[in-house]
Amino acid sequence: MKMSMDWKDYQIIDAGNGEKLEIWNNILLRRPDPQALWPTKQNEKWMHVDGHYIRSEKGGGHWNFFKKIPDHWVVTYKDLTFKVSPTNFKHTGLFPEQAVNWDFMIEKIQNANRPIRVLNLFAYTGGATMACAKGGAVEVVHVDAAKGMVEWAKENMYLSHLEDHKIRFIVDDCVKFVQREKRRGRTYDAIIMDPPSYGRGPSGEVWKFEQNIFYLIENCMQILSDNPLFFTINSYTTGISSIVLENILKKTMLPLYPNGKIASGEVGLPIQKDHLVLPCGIYGRWESYD
Repeated sequence: MKMSMDWKDYQIIDAGNGEKLEIWNNILLRRPDPQALWPTKQNEKWMHVDGHYIRSEKGGGHWNFFKKIPDHWVVTYKDLTFKVSPTNFKHTGLFPEQAVNWDFMIEKIQNANRPIRVLNLFAYTGGATMACAKGGAVEVVHVDAAKGMVEWAKENMYLSHLEDHKIRFIVDDCVKFVQREKRRGRTYDAIIMDPPSYGRGPSGEVWKFEQNIFYLIENCMQILSDNPLFFTINSYTTGISSIVLENILKKTMLPLYPNGKIASGEVGLPIQKDHLVLPCGIYGRWESYD
């Protein structure tokens, strides 16, 4: 289990009964979490939150706010600053557990001692994009099918003072973009992807993790440089083991690039109460030997 331990603006105070209690730069939110299956005694903090997301029996849900909070605010992780905003689908625009991957990317790029071009697929609001730019990548290409998320990522770029870095923001279907990059002959030294379980591209293209992930990774092999630095896959798809990601990388990446190592596992966040850990997804990674 890899955990992000260096947050100062974010913390999970408690979790259990299918929910988590978390503080985002002094704003206390209560949200559902499918992994928090153990019981917990809900103290006064649970009852006096600033916002509570309540699931609907018909699907989806809504926020109840108990005091006036900003439409959005910011949190900082080390040298990176991100916009946070409660959305109507429960999320806040940021996955704090991914900070452990941001640290990895920054360190790898800083220690590469050569120009590194990065492709970030299903890039959402750009946590990994900003980390790679901050680490010194000469170019980061940020691709997501949702225009609103790409605009949010641009805001994060300005908040983190990275506007003088070369970041290309592209609204596109990730599979089609990779195929076009292959035809253009463009290559990347690092590829990151955080594919959803299910999604649609801007022109209605259907993405299903189980059906499409291997095909996408196979295509990515054809746009990697001759000397790649890392290839990282994150997933929140229920029922998929990190070993699945490891096996896919062993089938695709390792035969072409034996000068590296593969790792996989879970990412999580510490819970202040009871010193528990909240599991938050899985990763699979190939990285070059130092």
